[in-house]
Amino acid sequence: MHIIIDGYNLIRQSDSLRRLERFSLEEGRNELIKRVAGYRRLKGHKTTVVFDGWMDGSAREEHLKEDGVHVVYSRRGEKADEVIKRMARAERGGEIIVVTSDRDVADSAVKAGGVAISSPEFEARIKEEEMKAMLYGDEASEDDDYDLPRDGTGKKGTARKKSKRERQAQRRLSKL
Repeated sequence: MHIIIDGYNLIRQSDSLRRLERFSLEEGRNELIKRVAGYRRLKGHKTTVVFDGWMDGSAREEHLKEDGVHVVYSRRGEKADEVIKRMARAERGGEIIVVTSDRDVADSAVKAGGVAISSPEFEARIKEEEMKAMLYGDEASEDDDYDLPRDGTGKKGTARKKSKRERQAQRRLSKL
């Protein structure tokens, strides 16, 4: 599975990352990459964070690898949204999850056969995995016996069967 993250979108949707970004844009980016790297170590998914470089970035797209996380800066004149859409189209048919709260980017990911998840929802999943790792050690994400308590009555749910696309999306999200 490949997780593609709209970097600045996630930073600006997160209270803690947004506070760091106010001090310095670089601090916000570094903290995001640190958190994503920790999540990647726990789950083992290929992870890419895409940042805008369109205002004053390099003339060419820059690719770096920091702590196991692929980091992409869009080239000058191109927004990160376009890079994410292009990456999603390139991996058509593969298991991709795009993390963004931008509806246009999310729709493009779904059209390319991927799944989109909002930035706040992904941040909540990162925090949940960090909590499991703290409570149960690194093996918590590998073993579903450590699941946190779930709300509900234990009933099976509705009789309506989800569409094939909805079931595929649910399977991919359950791997997060």
